[in-house]
Amino acid sequence: MPSLLAHIASPQDLKKLDRHQLLELAAELRAFLVESVAKTGGHLASNLGVVELTIALHYVFNTPEDRLVWDVGHQTYPHKILTGRRDAMVNLRNPSGIAGFPRRSESIYDTFGTGHSSTSISAALGMAIAARESQSDRRSVAIIGDGAMTAGMAFEALNNAGDMDANLLVILNDNDMSISNNVGALNNYLARLLSGRFYDSVRRSGKKMLDIVPPVKEFAKRAEEHAKGMVTPGTLFEEFGFNYIGPIDGHDLPALLDTLSNIRELKGMQFLHIVTQKGKGFTPAEDDPNKYHGVSKFDPCNGVSHSSSTQKTYTQIFGDWLVDMADQDQNLIGITPAMCDGSGLNAFAEKYPQRYFDVGIAEQHALTFAAGMACDGLKPVVAIYSTFLQRAYDQLIHDIAIQQLDVLLAIDRAGLVGADGPTHAGSFDLSYLRCIPNLVIMAPSDENECRQMLTTGYLHSGPAAVRYPRGTGTGAVVDKTLLPLPIGKAEIKRTGKRVAILAFGSMLAASLTAGEALDATVVNMRFIKPLDNEMIANMSKQHDLIVTVEENAVMGGAGAAVMETLQSMSITCPIICLGLPDVFIEHGVHETMLAECGLNAVAITEAVKKRLATLNG
Repeated sequence: MPSLLAHIASPQDLKKLDRHQLLELAAELRAFLVESVAKTGGHLASNLGVVELTIALHYVFNTPEDRLVWDVGHQTYPHKILTGRRDAMVNLRNPSGIAGFPRRSESIYDTFGTGHSSTSISAALGMAIAARESQSDRRSVAIIGDGAMTAGMAFEALNNAGDMDANLLVILNDNDMSISNNVGALNNYLARLLSGRFYDSVRRSGKKMLDIVPPVKEFAKRAEEHAKGMVTPGTLFEEFGFNYIGPIDGHDLPALLDTLSNIRELKGMQFLHIVTQKGKGFTPAEDDPNKYHGVSKFDPCNGVSHSSSTQKTYTQIFGDWLVDMADQDQNLIGITPAMCDGSGLNAFAEKYPQRYFDVGIAEQHALTFAAGMACDGLKPVVAIYSTFLQRAYDQLIHDIAIQQLDVLLAIDRAGLVGADGPTHAGSFDLSYLRCIPNLVIMAPSDENECRQMLTTGYLHSGPAAVRYPRGTGTGAVVDKTLLPLPIGKAEIKRTGKRVAILAFGSMLAASLTAGEALDATVVNMRFIKPLDNEMIANMSKQHDLIVTVEENAVMGGAGAAVMETLQSMSITCPIICLGLPDVFIEHGVHETMLAECGLNAVAITEAVKKRLATLNG
C-alpha cells in the first residue's frame, strides 16, 4: 500500500485526503515519529500525544493564513512534518538542521518562536487583535498543555482576553489525566453540540434578550453553568469570558474534526479542552512518558537508549548532594518549577516527600515561595535551569537579595546546551547575576568542586548561586564529605610564564590544555562573586598577559568583572576576555559549538599566541 505521508508536503496536500484516510495518516505519522526521533534524539512522548490534533488543525484551518501558536514547542514535530519538513527531520537539532522548536525564520507555518512555556495565549491574542484591526477573518489558535497552564502568564493572558473583542481559540491539551469514561461518547457529543452554530446563536441571542432583565439573566447564567458543570469542568474558563467546549478525546480524530470545524465558524473567545495521552502509540513512552519526554538516540523496537555512559552528570551530582545534605539538616527544602527529573530531584522527592515542592511552571513563584520559607528558618534549595531563572529575575533581586535571605540557587544547564539551542542555553547568568548585591556566585570546574560549592552556598548566610553545565564533567572523584570552600578564594592549578589564564567553571579543562601548550599559569577562579582580587592583582604583576575564559556571554560576564577589578586597583595590563559572542548561538554539538566560539583548547591557544605576537612586535 502506498504511503500517504510520503505525499504530504504541505497542509494543502493534507486537505486533498478523504476524512477516512486521516486515520491511516495518523498511524503512519506516529510510526515515522518513532523511527525519526530514534535516530536523532529529541522530544518524543509529547509529540506522540498530539498526532491527531495536529492533523485535525491543519485539515480544518487555513494555515498558514490562520495562525497556530504552539506553547513551549516541544510537541511540534508532527507540525513540522506536515508543513514540508519531513525530509529535514533526519537532521533535527543537528548543526545546520532544523530546530527542535518552532522558528519563524525556518517556516511560514511557524508563526511564533517558542522554547519557554506559557506564551502561546498572549501571542495568539496579539495576533487575533492584529486580525481584527486589519478587518481580516484570519483565525488565531493557541495550543497549550496542562503544565504550561500552571504558569501565571497563561492566566494573565486569559484574564486580558476576556475583555477583548477578537476571534481566539485556546486549545488546552490535557495529558495529565487518563482517558477515562468521562471523556468518551457523551462528552464528544456534547462538544459537537456546544460548538455548533445553532447553540452559539441561541446562547448569544438569549443573552441579549436577558440584558434587559438583569436578575433573570443572572439566574440563566447560573443555570447554564450548573448544567455544564455536571459534565464539564469549564466554569473557570467561562468566568474568563470564553465559551468552554469539552473535554473531548484528543485521539478521536472524527470528534476533533467535527468540533474544530464548528469552532472555526464561531466568533469570539473559544476554549476547547482535549484530553490526550503522552507517548500514545509507543508502549515504552506510554508506560514512562517522563523518561521519553526528551531522549537520546534509541532502538525504535524496544525504546532502549544507545547511550552507554556510566559517568554521573552534574545534575546527578546535585541530586546526590541534595539527599546527603537533607540527611544532615532537617530544615533543607527542595523546590523546583516543574523540573523534578530534569533537575535531579527524584531521589530527594522519594525520600523526603514532605520537604519536596514542585510548584509547576511558575519560576517567579518558586523564588518568592523560597524567600517566604527562608524568612521563617527553613533552608530552601531552588533547582532551576539557567534559562528559566531569567523569568524570575525581579523576584531574585527584590524578594531574596535585598532581604539577604538564605536561599541557594542550584542553576543547571549553565552555558551552551547543544541540540536544544538558544532558547535553552544558559548564556547569560553570570552577566545578569553578578550585578546583584549580596549574592555569592560560584562555578565548579568538575564534579567534586560542584559538590563542595553546593555545600558552601548552603552553609553561607545569605543568598548564593552555583551554576553548572549540562551533562558530564571531567570524571573527577567525588568526596562524599560535606565540607565548604573558603569563599572568594581562587587556586593556582599550573604555574607558567608570561601568560596567566583565569578559568571560570567548565572552562578549566580546556584552559589547562592550552596552558600546557603555552607554558602559561592557569588559575581556577571558582568564584565570580566575590572575586579573588588578590589573586588577580598578583597575576597581573607577574605576567605579560591576562586571559579570562568563561562559558558565558563576554558582555558583562566574569571577564568584565576581572577588568573592573583591575581598573578599581589602577592596574593597567594587556587582557583578553574569551567567552560567548554577542549572538544567539544555534543548536548543534556542544564540543563543536565551543570550538566555533573560540572556547576549546586549540582556539584558546591560538588567541593567546596571536595577542602575544602583537605584544612582541
